[in-house]
Amino acid sequence: MTLKSNYIKPKFKKKTNPKVGLLALSTDLTIENDFQSICQKLPLDLFINRIHNENPLTKENLLKMYGQIESVTKKILPGQKINTVAYACTSGTIAIGEDKVKEKVQLAKPGCYVTTPITSAIKAFAEMNIKKIALFTPYPESVNKTILEYFNKKNIDIVSFSTFNIDLDEDIASVDPKYLLETLIKLNINDADALFISCTALPALEILEKVEKKVKKLVLSSNQTLIWDTLRSIGYKPPIQGYGKLLRN
Repeated sequence: MTLKSNYIKPKFKKKTNPKVGLLALSTDLTIENDFQSICQKLPLDLFINRIHNENPLTKENLLKMYGQIESVTKKILPGQKINTVAYACTSGTIAIGEDKVKEKVQLAKPGCYVTTPITSAIKAFAEMNIKKIALFTPYPESVNKTILEYFNKKNIDIVSFSTFNIDLDEDIASVDPKYLLETLIKLNINDADALFISCTALPALEILEKVEKKVKKLVLSSNQTLIWDTLRSIGYKPPIQGYGKLLRN
C-alpha cells in the first residue's frame, strides 16, 4: 500500500521577536543566568555562545580572546541577522578595545548593534548624570590597573576603589552573594554619585536593589548596565523592578 502524502500549507508568524546574541566567557557562571532572569519573559529571543578564555586573569590572557570574537559570533544563528550582540566581558573589552570588539562582531553580523559591559556602563553614567564613582572589582592588580586607566581616560572620577584581588574567573562566580552584600554596604562611598561593581562573573545583580537601599546611592553593575543597554537597543523601555534604579528608570 502506497501512503499518499497530505501537504498542508504552513502559516508563518507575521511578527518575530528581536534577536539578541550573548557572547559569554567559557568560565563565566553568572552572566547567562542574569540575562535569563530578566529577559526570559520579555519580547526578545536570546541566543548564547561561549568564547574560550584562559586563567589566571591577566591582560595578556584577556587579549587572546580577540582572535576568536568573529568566529564565535558567526556561530550564533549562522547566516541569520541579529539585532544586538552583547560581548560579556568588562576587563576583556578594556584590554582589547571597544572599537576592536565592535569591528570583529560586525564582521560576523553586519549591521547589528554591539554593546559591552563597559560601553553600557559609560552610557548609563551619562543617563544618570554620574560623574564620580566608587569602584569595586574582583580583579587582580594587573587587571585593575587597566580598569583605572580606562576610567581616567573617560574623565570618570574614581573617589574610592576596592577589590577582592581574585585571579580565577570561576572563583569570582563563587563569591557568596550575602558576603558581597555585606562587603559593599560597608564601603565608604559618601563622595561618589554611584557605586559601580565591575565584572560579569561576579554575582551582583541579585543584590543590587538591597545595596541601593542600604547605601542610599545609585548602584550599577556590569551585568545590569549590559542588560539595560541591550534592552534599549531593541526598543524595550518599560521599567523592570528588583534590579536597581537604572532598570526602573
